[in-house]
Amino acid sequence: MTIRTLFVAAAALAAPVAAQTHPADNVSADRLRADVEKLVSFGTRHTLSSQDDPVRGIGAAVNWGLDEFRRIGAECGDCLEVLPVGEVVTGPRIPEPTLVRNAVAIQRGSERPDEVVIVQGHIDSRASDVMDAASDAPGANDDGSGTALVIEAARVLSQSKYPTTIIYALLSGEEQGLYGGQILANWAEAQGYTVKAVLNNDIVGNSCGSDGYCEPDIVRVFSEGPRADLTEALRASQRRFGGENDSPSRNLSRWVAAIADTEASDFKVRQIWRTDRMGRGGDQVPFLDKGYPAIRFSVGVEDYDHQHQDVRVEGGKAFGDTIDEMDFDYLARVTQLNVRALDVLARAPMPPKVRVDAAVRTDTEVSWDLVPGASSYVVVRRRTDEPGWDITTASTLIPRARTGRQTLILNNIRGDDWLFGVSACYADACSPVASGVPGGAFEPVAKD
Repeated sequence: MTIRTLFVAAAALAAPVAAQTHPADNVSADRLRADVEKLVSFGTRHTLSSQDDPVRGIGAAVNWGLDEFRRIGAECGDCLEVLPVGEVVTGPRIPEPTLVRNAVAIQRGSERPDEVVIVQGHIDSRASDVMDAASDAPGANDDGSGTALVIEAARVLSQSKYPTTIIYALLSGEEQGLYGGQILANWAEAQGYTVKAVLNNDIVGNSCGSDGYCEPDIVRVFSEGPRADLTEALRASQRRFGGENDSPSRNLSRWVAAIADTEASDFKVRQIWRTDRMGRGGDQVPFLDKGYPAIRFSVGVEDYDHQHQDVRVEGGKAFGDTIDEMDFDYLARVTQLNVRALDVLARAPMPPKVRVDAAVRTDTEVSWDLVPGASSYVVVRRRTDEPGWDITTASTLIPRARTGRQTLILNNIRGDDWLFGVSACYADACSPVASGVPGGAFEPVAKD
């Protein structure tokens, strides 16, 4: 099995065998528009706005998100556990103690319920002044688009059952300092979850920039290089033996890009090999800080005139994050890519923990821990200066046992020249590749 075959199989995996369409085929641009229109109708969703006004402010918006998850859950036989996850916080942009609530829906896995995949967007909005909680802040694209994406993903994926748990999260407090992401990351850790992947969607609903340049066929995926939770010992090991380009998040980004490449459409991923945009951040960062694999989806080209701006007209030019500046066909394509990735991630086993022994020898020994739910593994390699996994050198192995370790000897392969990784598969669903480098495991480094 080549790597390209691996990803074709993973991306093509549908919902139940009897289903005639993939969940992604059921994504609706009209529903996405309706959800963004509803979010805009709250006037402002600033974190410091009203908590108890029934029609305006962050409280009304979060309540609507919770109710929407409940409605979706009712349509799948109460398959979603819906709850607010919040804390009272203070900080530089939250001067008084303020309740920051996330709207969360949990679709429990049937086999490995503590193994989770998280898809999230932030529901709060802002005007030009980050402390202005009174002015209208429609937040259509930033981040009504990501919020609508998460809700639509819940609609279409909740009609299927998965061995792994999917968590859908609408986060508050992002514009005031990534508070919602921090609260959810702390909560996931406290639950004892094994976090397989976090897909953060923030500003995913426009295809043209303020300068008129358009990229309707590209979504950017941001991923960190050296992982945020490296210890000094692991950092020293990476300096000597490699791994600075093989964090779990970087391999998750490669995997999502390969999912997009297997689609018949021309919608592709541009991998951005940095944690976030220049001088900015998103709710994937608190998860990275804890050692959880996390990536950010964002538009191919941003429109700075229509984000973080008061709604106004100056010199005949319109400013403000309004719905008329969005491209809902584009948002639907980003949503479909998220759904395809979530569908496979929720079916595939965890990426295994990989070790490589190639010191002072003419062959290479690749070994890995067998993981629950895996029926086979794919071993891959790439030259140290290549960006992606070699599509011509893959080996498929079916283990004799379901626990313990598996070893493969690669004869006449001198390990100094290569990086190696392993993907775990069940049927046609294969996990992202875990690299056999210091800090390459899909788990916090305290366990590495």
